[in-house]
Amino acid sequence: MATGEVKVLGSWSSPYVMRARIALHIKSVNYKFIEEKLSEGKSELLLKSNPVYKKIPVLIHGDKPVNESLIIIQYIDDTWPSAPSILPSDPYERAVARFWAAYLDEKWFPSVTSVGIADEEEAKKAGISQMEEGLALMEEAFGKCSKGKGFFGGDEIGFLDIAFGSFLGWLRVTEKINGIGLIDEAKTPALVSWAERFCSHAAVKDVMPDFDKLTEFGKMLFPKIRALAGTR
Repeated sequence: MATGEVKVLGSWSSPYVMRARIALHIKSVNYKFIEEKLSEGKSELLLKSNPVYKKIPVLIHGDKPVNESLIIIQYIDDTWPSAPSILPSDPYERAVARFWAAYLDEKWFPSVTSVGIADEEEAKKAGISQMEEGLALMEEAFGKCSKGKGFFGGDEIGFLDIAFGSFLGWLRVTEKINGIGLIDEAKTPALVSWAERFCSHAAVKDVMPDFDKLTEFGKMLFPKIRALAGTR
C-alpha cells in the first residue's frame, strides 16, 4: 500500500482538477484539497510543484508532485492498484481509452471553449457544429467501449468516463448560456443515460460543481477570455 500524505492543488471549477479527485475517490484515498485562488495569483506551492506549465491540477504524494490530469489518473491507478481498476487491463482497450481521452482534450473541449468566447455568430455556429460532431463520435464510442454496460469502462467508471465526464458541467453551462441542446434523447440517447449515471455516482457527485454557480462563473469568465484574445 502506497504511503505518504496526498494533496491536490486545484480549483473548484476546473474539469481537469475534477479528474484527479474522482480517481482518488474511486480508490478511496484520503487527500487534502487545496484551492488555488488563481485570480489572486498562483501560489508558491503551485509554481514549485509545476515549474514547467505552472497550472493545475497538481497531485502531491508525499513530497512528489505529479502534473497533467490524465497522467495523474494513471499514476493514481498504478500507485493504488487495488480494485476497482481505472484503466482497462486489456492493452487494446487501454489504447482506445487513451485515444479518445486525447481527442477530447485536444479537439473536442477546445470547441466548447470556442463557443463560450465567440463574439461572432459564424464562429459560434462553427464551434457548435464541432461539438455536435464530437458528441456523435462519443455516442458511437460508448457503444463499442461499454459493451452494453453502464459506463465506458463497463460496469464501473473507468479512465474514459472520467476524462469525458469531467467536462459535463461546462457542457451544460454552454448549452444554458447559448440556449442550445447538445446531449439529448434524439441525438445521443446513450450519452444521456450515461451522463445521469456518471453524475450521480458516489465518486463524482461531491466534486461535480454546482450548476448555477458554474453558470454564473462562466458568464463572468467568457467575456474576460474574449477580451484577452482580442488584445493578442
